[in-house]
Amino acid sequence: MYERLYDIFSEDSINKLHKANILLAGVGGVGSFCFEALIRSGIQNITIIDFDVYEESNLNRQLHSNKNNIGKKKVSVLKEYALNINPDIKVNAIDDYLNEDSNIDITAYDYIIDAVDSINAKCLLIKLASENNKKIISSMGIAKRLEPSMLMVTTLDKTYSDPLAKKLRYEVKKRGLSDKIKVVFSKEAPVKCEKLGSYMIATAYAGLLLADTVIKDIIHE
Repeated sequence: MYERLYDIFSEDSINKLHKANILLAGVGGVGSFCFEALIRSGIQNITIIDFDVYEESNLNRQLHSNKNNIGKKKVSVLKEYALNINPDIKVNAIDDYLNEDSNIDITAYDYIIDAVDSINAKCLLIKLASENNKKIISSMGIAKRLEPSMLMVTTLDKTYSDPLAKKLRYEVKKRGLSDKIKVVFSKEAPVKCEKLGSYMIATAYAGLLLADTVIKDIIHE
């Protein structure tokens, strides 16, 4: 299934992707597109963590949501989905709300991708990555954004116009953690609306940027 990849990547690069072990936390509006890109681009070992089930409100932006899986666990749906694309892929699906009580052996992973909403969960992943010298990239606030062209990869300390990133910077500094981690964030100021309105084009592009960054890092390391 990787014939087209071999046209643009070297065999060594494809082998690096096959051998890499990825942890993806959160498979919602951002994480679902990240997952899709990873499994179609050579990643064959991936752990996904999410506690949620599909709801009607997910249909506007979450890639694998449809009327037939409303009420089903997201990680279970994605595991089955991935195996229907590539039976050789190893998907470890963890149905869990990520917090300090979560039993995660971070040492098994080469790269951590944070696509969760919780500040505490983000701080936990950053802490675990720091303690175990693991690469990590984190998604900042993508809700209330309309312009995918305003999304970019930078480091947490260089973000602006993003309330979630501002709060995360404060929390990581308070906990003695580095704010130099890679992030995907939007330069666009959030749209003023009462609820967390989401536009699929923006959330999808954020997920693709996460995946692209990880894939390129693995190939060039």
